Amino acid sequence: MIRCLVIDDERFARELIEDNIRLIPFLDLVASCKNTDEAMKVMAVEQIDLVFLDIQMPGLSGIHWLKAGLINAPMVVMITAYENYALDGFNLNVLDYVVKPVAFDRFLKAATKAMELYLLKNKQVTQLPAEPSALFVNSDYSLVRINMDQITYVEGLKDYIKIYQLNIERPIIPRLTLHYMEGKLPSARFLRVHRSYIVTLDKIISVKKNRLYLPGADIPFTDNYRAQLMEYIGQHS
Repeated sequence: MIRCLVIDDERFARELIEDNIRLIPFLDLVASCKNTDEAMKVMAVEQIDLVFLDIQMPGLSGIHWLKAGLINAPMVVMITAYENYALDGFNLNVLDYVVKPVAFDRFLKAATKAMELYLLKNKQVTQLPAEPSALFVNSDYSLVRINMDQITYVEGLKDYIKIYQLNIERPIIPRLTLHYMEGKLPSARFLRVHRSYIVTLDKIISVKKNRLYLPGADIPFTDNYRAQLMEYIGQHS
């Protein structure tokens, strides 16, 4: 079990995080605090593995609390209404950065990431299912095999999508939605960066303002997806 601490000055926000923790069987809620002073008192007597931390709070903010340095620092997931602190968070090696309001599936993703790191640190690594290397889609009245490694990006066009691949000029155009395709692609390798685009993360060549440059294309990305994109860039900088 991962022993958790919640720090947020808003009661409603704390209660929502507490409820989410209780729904996840490998998380154990130890305490819920309205500021970092209360949290330090808890951490002085309790073993805490994971902190769900708000940023802007009266007194010592979440960012300044992390910058002060913690002995035996726990894993930290930032949960905040402010997207513009993402880079600060990743510079401080936070595990994840989640923007309010928090959907449960996004919270579960952060919790799962914490569990994977927890198991790794405790040398209890479990064998995860292998990611698929290819998928088949219906296009031009045929089942077409698409290798995951070849995909550069996917463009959504209402009831159709265009799948672009390395060194292949013509895209594959199956009758699928972008939302459906997003669910089929491994989230560790592919990221939706716009309502109309999914990109392959390791195909990103450069980022400039609100555009991503990939082999043979440049793709817009929106602020809704900036935090996850910055997380990937921070991990590979």
